[in-house]
Amino acid sequence: MNVYGTEQIRNVILLGHGGAGKTTVAEALALLTGVTKRMGKVPDGNTISDYDKEEIKRQFSISTTLIPLEYEGEDGPIKINLLDTPGFFDFVGEVEEAISVADAAIIVANCKAGIEPGTERAWEMCEKYNLPRLIFVTNMDDDHASYRELVVKLETKFGRKIAPFQLPIRENEKFVGFVNVVKMGGRRFTHLSDYEECEIPDYVQKNLTIARDALIEAVAETSEEYMERYFLGEEFTQEEISTALRTHVIEGDIVPVMMGSGINCQGFKVLLQAIDKYFPSPDHFECIGVDVSAGERFTAKYNDDVSLSARVFKTIVDPFIGKYSLMKICTGTLKGDTIVYNVNKDTEEKIGKLYILRGKDQIEVQELKAGDIGAVAKLTVTQTGDTMAVRTAPIVYHKPQTSTPYTYMAYKAVNKGEDDKVSTALAKMMEEDLTLKVVNDAENRQALLYGIGDQQLDVVISKLQSRYKVDVTLSPPKFAFRETLRKKVKVQGKHKKQSGGHGQYGDVIMEFEPSGDLETPYVFEEKVFGGSVPRNYFPAVEKGLQECVLKGPLAGYPVVGLKATLLDGSYHPVDSSEMAFKMATILAFKQGFMDANPVLLEPIASLKVTVPDKFTGDVMGDLNRRRGRVLGMNSNHNGKRVIEADIPMSELFGYNTDLRSMTGGLGDYSYEFSRYEQAPGDVQKREIEARAAAKDGE
Repeated sequence: MNVYGTEQIRNVILLGHGGAGKTTVAEALALLTGVTKRMGKVPDGNTISDYDKEEIKRQFSISTTLIPLEYEGEDGPIKINLLDTPGFFDFVGEVEEAISVADAAIIVANCKAGIEPGTERAWEMCEKYNLPRLIFVTNMDDDHASYRELVVKLETKFGRKIAPFQLPIRENEKFVGFVNVVKMGGRRFTHLSDYEECEIPDYVQKNLTIARDALIEAVAETSEEYMERYFLGEEFTQEEISTALRTHVIEGDIVPVMMGSGINCQGFKVLLQAIDKYFPSPDHFECIGVDVSAGERFTAKYNDDVSLSARVFKTIVDPFIGKYSLMKICTGTLKGDTIVYNVNKDTEEKIGKLYILRGKDQIEVQELKAGDIGAVAKLTVTQTGDTMAVRTAPIVYHKPQTSTPYTYMAYKAVNKGEDDKVSTALAKMMEEDLTLKVVNDAENRQALLYGIGDQQLDVVISKLQSRYKVDVTLSPPKFAFRETLRKKVKVQGKHKKQSGGHGQYGDVIMEFEPSGDLETPYVFEEKVFGGSVPRNYFPAVEKGLQECVLKGPLAGYPVVGLKATLLDGSYHPVDSSEMAFKMATILAFKQGFMDANPVLLEPIASLKVTVPDKFTGDVMGDLNRRRGRVLGMNSNHNGKRVIEADIPMSELFGYNTDLRSMTGGLGDYSYEFSRYEQAPGDVQKREIEARAAAKDGE
């Protein structure tokens, strides 16, 4: 593949709902640019981007795939780095990594399905990253799909930015061509995406007038001179219209709507022309980071004439082909067989060969210029988010922002002795996917696997089996309850044993009561008068307490909020020992705790749920059913409601799936541990019985 300069590159991300046709769009563009000789199909498992075994099996994208295309544009050849991303929300981390290096987006919408949750999410992401975008409507071959209806919905949902650049031409209930609103000409498909000029049908005229007037008005708004000419009724030249529209699209003020049929490969030649004409090259943008040597903010244009800096936005770890670090060159030129400086790790890395990845294929290149995307194999310490530069100009760029995983399950290796193998495999998978997390919960003796959703965790387990040959089972997690007491009691604990020679004798009288501090396990005081218990045994009494609070007598959970006071006792000058007083304390604790109205405390989380306004009633009703307490509700800047609530952690299990179901995938949530509260009687009973049954089964 040729080396392309910064102004010849277009980094374009494909976004949209799962099943909208993103991978089919990528296939069609690959066919038209000569990458493939025939279009692959998702059901056949032979597409360029869905090459992983899991993707072929499940028939949807799981990872972001890079597909570089070479296209002869209006002003010369360009290179389009197409980033095909998953549509399912569980794999949002892949989308977030890819969008951090994209310069423009194609939001793919299915004409028949209309605006889906994934369409809205894609729009929100483009707004967040301020990305120029166009909407490409697929499934135009379905006669029951109304393009006009979809455009009206898009205008209602996303406002006046929406501008249809094309209108469909149908004959005998078939999609046969389109009207180019910008050039005011009819186009009839001849073979695949090729077309010839044709008359504009009469039935299109009304909609064409509306669409054309909106476009011309947008052109007029580009400058005062154009606005004056517009009011005087003067016509704009075709070149003036195209230039003005390009400015508006790059600034995000206009979002073109275009159309095609993925199955019949229609409409993609014009899409390639639009990418060339309306989408910006990287030199329109700045890369922003920190100059480590000066500790100051660093901004620079994408420019290949200065020192090298690049950021790693994605890592691929494959058991067979090895590890690849995908990076976008920000400044300078990266060449093969060189030494580069990893600024984050403060170490040098040897760059061997440089590659362009196209699906699973590696294409070797000599160099990559600023704005381009490529890959390097087998870097030693480099991870996703690291910045590569030269030691004399150390720049650090921001890491990709990835969603926090809140869904988790306990996991366990099926076969004994494979724990290390599982840990190694998961570590490699976490290198690839920043939304995966493993937590060792020592208290409940369980290992926890965190992800964005259940589907992602299911894919992880499947990959562990197929890639790394280890079987792992998932199970509902145990929750970290606590035990405390509710009233004040006074008890005696006496440990007396005679077995020839020295005996054992320890005797304590203690008072147990709530300390009022549920953050601290216990507070120990002594109020012994007259030396009934010698001072040198006080540490032994506290040591007994330390052991007791680790595992309460109610259900074996740690004890919190305990105040223990040593009041009195007795000792034997020969038989007393530290061990005897420790044992006496344990006896006193076990009896006293159970007499002091012991209760279980459950962990409470502070929850924030962000949903469109129309779903607030359903969400609040569901939170009440989960024993949640709604504390308040606010509006955010995106026109959504943020519901704040306190909820038991155990009730959040499975919440991700239920929230998506209630909100059609448009709800988000986050939570953090807040405090412990007394669990209701039925929850306590269930938990105590479960722990007793588990103990019997051991």
